[in-house]
Amino acid sequence: QVQLVESGGGLVQAGGSLKLSCAASGRTATTSINIMAWFRQGPGKEREFVAGITRIGSNTIYADFVKGRFTISGDNAKNTVYLQMNSLKPEDTAVYYCAAGPNLSPRQSQYDYWGQGTQVTVSS
Repeated sequence: QVQLVESGGGLVQAGGSLKLSCAASGRTATTSINIMAWFRQGPGKEREFVAGITRIGSNTIYADFVKGRFTISGDNAKNTVYLQMNSLKPEDTAVYYCAAGPNLSPRQSQYDYWGQGTQVTVSS
């Protein structure tokens, strides 16, 4: 099994920045977590893909609404993935979830492991 724990959420004003972290533990050597990604779920909304990264090669994909503002990165030695969020907007308010799986995809069904989430609130 793999456990994912997010941290770094909080309250920030519009235009500000936050950096989220997601630490993986357990059977981290498994190919089942070749990919790590971030999803989010805003109030009254469905959970949506934000960004993903391959642990080998650090290839990345982003949702269109975060391109140029958010950056996903990873530290394989620490089994940790980060999400640097800049120029935050009130509509970025959501619970942000870390996920891990074998394939780089924006589809939730491709991810086998999920964290509990961390709240990000952006005030106007």
